Amino acid sequence: MGYFEAIWKSIILGTVQGLTEFLPVSSSGHLSLLQRVLNYQAGTAGMMFVNVMLHLGTLFAVVWVFRRDILALFKKPFKTLAMLIVATIPAGVVGLLFNHDIDELFKGEMGIPLLAVCFAFTALLLLVTEYFARRRKKFEPLGWQHSVTMGCMQAVALFPGISRSGSTIFAGTVSGADRGDVAKFSFLMSIPVILGSVAVELKDIVFPDEGVTITMAGAEIVGMIFGVVFAAAAGFFAVKVMLNVIKKADYKWFSLYLALLSLCCLSLDIAGVL
Repeated sequence: MGYFEAIWKSIILGTVQGLTEFLPVSSSGHLSLLQRVLNYQAGTAGMMFVNVMLHLGTLFAVVWVFRRDILALFKKPFKTLAMLIVATIPAGVVGLLFNHDIDELFKGEMGIPLLAVCFAFTALLLLVTEYFARRRKKFEPLGWQHSVTMGCMQAVALFPGISRSGSTIFAGTVSGADRGDVAKFSFLMSIPVILGSVAVELKDIVFPDEGVTITMAGAEIVGMIFGVVFAAAAGFFAVKVMLNVIKKADYKWFSLYLALLSLCCLSLDIAGVL
């Protein structure tokens, strides 16, 4: 892969990662699909490393936007911090037990059809979220019952194509929590999950299977740097957009996009393109 090709492919991957990490359309699903479409291959461990760095780019974006809220977590009475820790447990347990199996399942022959199903599922979740958000008259401050529900849905979102932000916002909204509280907590929940995914992928890189090594050419390294920068910039933009979307409870366009993307995946699979 030459320098120009590595840079433009990495910019696309970084931008898509940054946008879809926080918009309710599933970053893992989009990256899985795009890597097939672009045929971006830096070797097994090399691709893991690229994904790690792109995740760190989006992590920088959310930490910067919510830096004051993150600092507030460590002030008494620590209730929000405690809820955040508890809400992270379901995804942590499911990820540790089944992350490898999920990855292998979506890399197989049924990967694209499964992506189509998961995209369609997210589209349905968003329609239900908008329905409840617009019709519910009274909302409660975010409490334990809401955070636990959001944590359980975050575990479901480990499947590529099921949006983490969409799932957690769905859970918080349907359970009756205040929209502003749900938005802030959903984004804070992304921090330990991104850190966890980075840790898992780093473990596979540092302690790879026998015979697997990181092989990245100079062009791929340069491309990765561009990807990280664009992931951070796109992530910052996506957080700002999503905060406004949640305030207005306007999810139908994301739902329509995911429905069309689901049909597109099925069509490409049937045609044998992917």
